[in-house]
Amino acid sequence: MVVALRRKQLGFRLRRWGGARAGAGRRPNGASSGVSHLRRPAHSRHHPVHVTLKLVRGVPSLRGHGLFKRVRTALALARERFGFRLVHFSVQSNHVHLIAEAADRRALSRGVQGLAIRVARAVNHQVERKGRVFADRYHARALSTPRACSFAVRYVLLNARKHEGREGVRKRVGAPGAPQVPAGFVDPCSSAAWFARFARPRELVFGAAQSRAAFASSARGEAPVVAPRTWLLRVGLARAAPFDVDDAPAVT
Repeated sequence: MVVALRRKQLGFRLRRWGGARAGAGRRPNGASSGVSHLRRPAHSRHHPVHVTLKLVRGVPSLRGHGLFKRVRTALALARERFGFRLVHFSVQSNHVHLIAEAADRRALSRGVQGLAIRVARAVNHQVERKGRVFADRYHARALSTPRACSFAVRYVLLNARKHEGREGVRKRVGAPGAPQVPAGFVDPCSSAAWFARFARPRELVFGAAQSRAAFASSARGEAPVVAPRTWLLRVGLARAAPFDVDDAPAVT
């Protein structure tokens, strides 16, 4: 008796490399990746940009008196290079906010990277350390309307007051846990001293004249930032409602 054998076709499995495996892909520069590594979108020279740079753990607060002077000098030296222009900034303990203009995407990338390198070198030299200072890639958001520009400039220049709000009720200046910026004063760790569109008269913007004089005495120029060239920051911002030096951006 003849028994018929049924043949079964075997599947052929291809070995795949990479893909969605756990741990696959480019490693983040910090403890975790907070900014996408996809190609950045095209940038219009007509639109200012809000840039945020975050520090790695272990770097001391950039708002320390001696350290901030180094950081401010580094910002001033990198304020206008490669088609990149630094218009406003705010230095916080573990991150830096910038409002900038750039000719195109390449100019923005080169300008921010050059600025970050100068600041990192200044910080490491001051605190006698080596290694990375900024974590992962910078975050950039284009500002395409006068309203967006007004909100971003207010957020950057008054950022210290936002972080004070997280600590609860403000305490008397000089007491433990007191606000970093007294009422009526500009944040000395920002470019607010060179901002001329606060809602109060310039002579009532306390601390601004002292900050400008202190920077001028360092022989680094008249200002650590440059005047804007985009219509949105020159004209559009003037059309938005002015904000006061004591305003606090929303706590998120």
